[in-house]
Amino acid sequence: MNGLVAETRSNWGARSISTQIKKAIRSGALADGDQLPPERELSETYAASRSTIRKALEQLEIDGLVTRRVGSGTFVSYSGPSEINVEAVIEQISPLQLIDARIGFERQMARLAVVHATARDIERMESVLARLELSHQDKDLFTQYDSEFHLSLAKASGNPLIVQLYDQINEVRTHSQWRAAREQVLSPEKIRMYNDHHRRILKGLKSRDAALAIDALNDHMALAHADLMGTPESP
Repeated sequence: MNGLVAETRSNWGARSISTQIKKAIRSGALADGDQLPPERELSETYAASRSTIRKALEQLEIDGLVTRRVGSGTFVSYSGPSEINVEAVIEQISPLQLIDARIGFERQMARLAVVHATARDIERMESVLARLELSHQDKDLFTQYDSEFHLSLAKASGNPLIVQLYDQINEVRTHSQWRAAREQVLSPEKIRMYNDHHRRILKGLKSRDAALAIDALNDHMALAHADLMGTPESP
């Protein structure tokens, strides 16, 4: 139901309901801009009164997680956790070190995604991959959609902490030093190779085959590491 996990319980309180919806938002099950079900449907899902549902939605609005529009409904307005101090981090690491940090982290991310990915997660990743495969002539577009694809993989893990950590990794990847390194290594052929890895990762998720997903991810990171070997390290 729109990314919400329905549980059979009676007498849900406003706080419990807002907590459940908050988890769905922060885990990525409900994405920025998604519309929540109407109050009537939420009332049935949580076996709670409409007034209790309204209190829960009011709390979510106070927390800055949703926007309520009269006549339209309630929409998620959460695009991710607060930004880290990118400048402070980038002074200490190079693009190669960033790749090294991603390798182990994304392997675990992929393992969890194979187990927990929903049909909605798969649909989201298919949509991003379709755009990736059309961007082989545009480095900037490829980089944008590549970041979205890997963040979608993080969301498919079902782990809110992994989503937050990967969002921070993406913040580092937008830095000028990373962009300069990317300009030196990306070509239409390399982009096609990276997208082949993306396609195989997604195939692993669809078939619930962790080995396939992780093998594709290993190839992806190995190529990125090899490409960056010839680029300048940070001071």
